[in-house]
Amino acid sequence: MNKGTAIYPGSFDPPTNGHLDLIQRGAKIFEELVVAILRNSEKSPMFSVAERADMLRELTSDLPNVRIDTFDGLMVEYAKSIEATCVLRGIRAISDYEYELQMALMNRKLEPTLETVFMMPAVNYSYVSSRLVREVAQAGGPVKGLVPEIVEQKLREKLDPAYKLQPELIEVPKKRKKKA
Repeated sequence: MNKGTAIYPGSFDPPTNGHLDLIQRGAKIFEELVVAILRNSEKSPMFSVAERADMLRELTSDLPNVRIDTFDGLMVEYAKSIEATCVLRGIRAISDYEYELQMALMNRKLEPTLETVFMMPAVNYSYVSSRLVREVAQAGGPVKGLVPEIVEQKLREKLDPAYKLQPELIEVPKKRKKKA
């Protein structure tokens, strides 16, 4: 285990099995791993920050060196405020690498003492993203195996009322024929 604190920042909307995989593996590497949920006022998340934090706390309750927190603004400023020395980032594909490399280099420019560690998710989660999970769930598709059971349940609770109100599912009374 490495001395020091690492930060794993993200939106986690919703937390996926890929996120959980990186959290569990990161917890083995770092003395403390802070899973930091970005509060981004420019996005319209499916789950509130509090809901995401609650899910992540429940999912990581067996990992004593993992802490869930929230932040806004520059991640490097938040990292400095908690004395983190490393940023943990997941990379699923080449497109992720290109984006994450740019972010890591900018972070290094802003805070030269903050290192970035890239981890690949387990193969069976290499295609899973929060965005895809939301899209599949909103379309009524199955998300079993993509997210932990508690997240699947929360998705169902959040989407069931809206799903039941979709116009094509509401029974419309048949029009009566007008008498001549």
